[in-house]
Amino acid sequence: MDAEALKTLGGALQSELSRVIVGKPDSVRDAVVTLFCGGHLLVEDVPGVGKTTLAKALAKALGGEFRRVQFTPDLLPSDVTGGSILNRTTNQFEFQPGPVFANVVLVDEVNRATPKTQSALLEAMEERQVTVDGVTRPLPEPFMVIATQNNIEMTGTYPLPEAQLDRFLARVSLGYPDRSSEAAILTDQQTTHPLQTVSARATLAEISAAQAAVRKIFVHDSVKEYVVDVVRATRDNAQLALGSSPRGSLYLMLAGQARAGLEGSAFVTPDHIKAVAPLVLGHRVIVRAEARARGATGPSIIQQIMGTVATPTAFRPS
Repeated sequence: MDAEALKTLGGALQSELSRVIVGKPDSVRDAVVTLFCGGHLLVEDVPGVGKTTLAKALAKALGGEFRRVQFTPDLLPSDVTGGSILNRTTNQFEFQPGPVFANVVLVDEVNRATPKTQSALLEAMEERQVTVDGVTRPLPEPFMVIATQNNIEMTGTYPLPEAQLDRFLARVSLGYPDRSSEAAILTDQQTTHPLQTVSARATLAEISAAQAAVRKIFVHDSVKEYVVDVVRATRDNAQLALGSSPRGSLYLMLAGQARAGLEGSAFVTPDHIKAVAPLVLGHRVIVRAEARARGATGPSIIQQIMGTVATPTAFRPS
């Protein structure tokens, strides 16, 4: 699959999602970028702005097996991964797969479960496998977790541990729609929900091929060094208590490749990196309390950092 085919496939997916997520083209594009990277997506915002709708629409648009887990305070890790159950006919324990064994797993309100249950996703998200009772079982390919999260100030939420946040390639925030978009939503959903009309615009094989093609998009050495400089700058920023991990460097480059593919480019430019940096790095940093009090956020600080790092001028294939 070449860059032009990636652009065509990405455009079809974005078009399908935009029929459901009205007036949020940037969030739709970022979701497709995450999919093409083979990464996981965290959708964070206040209740009722369409977080779950985005996740369900994306799952339907790319086909494959879809499972949903509603995270609650009493959810157990085995409710996610599965466990061994005694078969009374054979008198043997048999493994019953949990909902994580699917191509697309919607984890709804991930921060309402306890940290122990949240941690049940760590191995699945990073290694695409689950270990239960000492046996490791691979997950289907492609595999994507789409988690929704209410703001941590909301009642009954547990903040996600940094180790789990780091495993999400991207975090998006939908925000409230503008006036015209909200009026359009009322019209669209007056008699039926647009989700019912969403159809698959890709096959699992096409998604896997797209993910492989993204990794082959050319990245000049100068752009790789630019990525490293940006990530290292987060570790020295006075507004941040903790900078991005090396995983952030890998995901930033990969997201830049996916963004280039969506635009039909055969190589990554610094502008592609600038476009995805707040998306990829914003949730990987910890903002100091005094900076938060001034209204600073992870993505806003990443934007500031991008303006201080020298931009390479040579990035085309030779």
